[in-house]
Amino acid sequence: MATTADVRHELASLADPRRAEGTSRFLQMTPGGYGEGDRAIGVSVPEQRRVAARYWRGLSLADTAELLSSGVHEERLTSLFILVRKFTKADAEERGRIFQLVLANTDRINNWDLVDSSAPYIVGPWLIDKDRSVLDRLAESSVVWDRRIAVMATFAFIKAGDYQWTFRLGERLLRDPHDLVQKAVGWMLREVGNRDRAAEEAFLAGRYRVMPRVTLRYAIEKFEPERRREYLTGVV
Repeated sequence: MATTADVRHELASLADPRRAEGTSRFLQMTPGGYGEGDRAIGVSVPEQRRVAARYWRGLSLADTAELLSSGVHEERLTSLFILVRKFTKADAEERGRIFQLVLANTDRINNWDLVDSSAPYIVGPWLIDKDRSVLDRLAESSVVWDRRIAVMATFAFIKAGDYQWTFRLGERLLRDPHDLVQKAVGWMLREVGNRDRAAEEAFLAGRYRVMPRVTLRYAIEKFEPERRREYLTGVV
């Protein structure tokens, strides 16, 4: 049976101080950044995924939760990769436990890479056929990562052809002050458009002039150049 110590030891063996410096800058762990206070040890994402692939079967849910509480960024991200693998293979009861574990630890899912590696693959899939009001609660949070979790969870719904909650949260967060929420909203709108352009443009109509510029740019990224220009110059 694998232990948390086994995972930590392997990640430590892969640590690279120079990469850690780059990760700290990239995820703004420096003073004043949105990731301030976090600590990177410099393990690449592919290496973390390989560690997760080796240990997800043998690591208990309790030990995975302990790893998620770590002060080391890569340990938390690896724990989420493990949880996603467990969730994918689990029965309904175990999936429910994993979902609840994630919700109980949103304070540890505190950077965009952590959110994007878990919300679309655990939170969204669990809520596909269930009450989704938890997403309203997350969207109302003062914590930027909670709001991003809410938006990114809708990716699972989009893949199932259900755009209602992407539009619902997109409307609620249309003027969110944080660029990482603005980008998430625009990204999910783009994903809707990749599947149903008319539905995306119907949402943009009457809103594109007031939404943050970064949201609009993300949302229309795949549009034809002339159509993008029309939106960006306000002549749609």
